[in-house]
Amino acid sequence: MRFLVDECTGPSVARWLRVQGHDVVSVYEQARGLDDASVLALAVREERILITSDKEFGTRVVRDRQAHCGVLLLRLQDEHVANKIRVLSEVLREYGNMLEGNLVVASESRVRIVRLHAGGQEELGER
Repeated sequence: MRFLVDECTGPSVARWLRVQGHDVVSVYEQARGLDDASVLALAVREERILITSDKEFGTRVVRDRQAHCGVLLLRLQDEHVANKIRVLSEVLREYGNMLEGNLVVASESRVRIVRLHAGGQEELGER
């Protein structure tokens, strides 16, 4: 899969995804300080799913209906790298085929998938 890992998510997550065989661009490594609008535009331009911990991206794609190729929003109580990777690994294993084009909100105990389309939004699933 093709991912853009936001600066707040960190370079360790980007490196782990690369080891897993994914095509990854890291904002932290390659474009530190990029504003949110530019991060989302980069993800769209390069057809990448954005992985972030910044809930502002959820607002941008839901309320403001900004273009995206998929957003995986990590809403974690424990922001340590090991926990991010554990949750991300589970999401990829269980819901990887549902990331593209959707907003996926993942916590340690819950995953919510929302499909955004011209007519609004629709819940696709939750665990």
